[in-house]
Amino acid sequence: MNAESLLVLEQHLLSALSSPPQEIRRLFHGRGRCWPGLEQLTVDWLHGQLLVSLFKEPEPECLSELKSVLFRITESGQWQSSGAVSMLLHHRDREGSPLECLWGALNDYPQVQESGLNYQLDLGRKQNNGLFLDMRNGRQWVQENAKDQKVLNLFAYTCGFSVAAMAGGADSVVNLDMARAALERGRENHRLNDHDLNQVRFLGHDLFKSWGKVRKLGPYDLIIIDPPTFQKGSFALTRDYRKILRRLPELLTEEGQVLACVNDPHLTSDFLIDEMKEEAPELKFMERLPNPPEFADIHPESSLKALVFKR
Repeated sequence: MNAESLLVLEQHLLSALSSPPQEIRRLFHGRGRCWPGLEQLTVDWLHGQLLVSLFKEPEPECLSELKSVLFRITESGQWQSSGAVSMLLHHRDREGSPLECLWGALNDYPQVQESGLNYQLDLGRKQNNGLFLDMRNGRQWVQENAKDQKVLNLFAYTCGFSVAAMAGGADSVVNLDMARAALERGRENHRLNDHDLNQVRFLGHDLFKSWGKVRKLGPYDLIIIDPPTFQKGSFALTRDYRKILRRLPELLTEEGQVLACVNDPHLTSDFLIDEMKEEAPELKFMERLPNPPEFADIHPESSLKALVFKR
């Protein structure tokens, strides 16, 4: 991060703020390595709150210069006419991932919209705020393919896929995640969209100790697998993903589909395709969903991989 790269960031944001999005969107994605010097920085528009996230703490002089640029943006005509209500700086690399409010007033539980659906975020307490914006096309795909389907959502987090499935007319959804607090947020996300919670189940279990329960509630027409790369004591992607894939034949209906995801920059699509061939060869690779254009990556295989398989 230097003066030249920060000038590029400033011009990019001023351009974006001249016509701000109507829904939640990423405005700047340095993590895709397309912007030299800004690889550890992203900027999201949260219905008027501008969230600048630092994934690696810069040197003090660079941090000071970044704040100067952000304050300068708040004095611009684009900012004043954008409807912005706050400028937030998220230090994801610091212990506790603290959030600074540089300008305006923080709304730490904002309700946002994506593709016409409502979600509640949680800002300033964790690294992640409750909705992964690069998965927008995945949620859209689920909504378009969920009609009359029985859906299993593994590693459900705050149930974004479940909300999309119900909006698409799913018959039922089973959400499973070890984090019960995240599932409670998922329950609230469904309430925000007036969904019938009698059609949605929330299982706060360890998947690898709950196969019997999951199988009993099936079989499923659509299974979504979106695990973390690593979760201490419970999941390591390169070790444990195959344990899930080999169970798919007993969980799926005869024409069932799977949306399987990997967000490890060191693994390509071939990792999942090859693992599926070995563990569940009756499932055939159909397509990789495109990522939203704002998540451009200098190496596309380093970005999110959301792959569709069909029996």
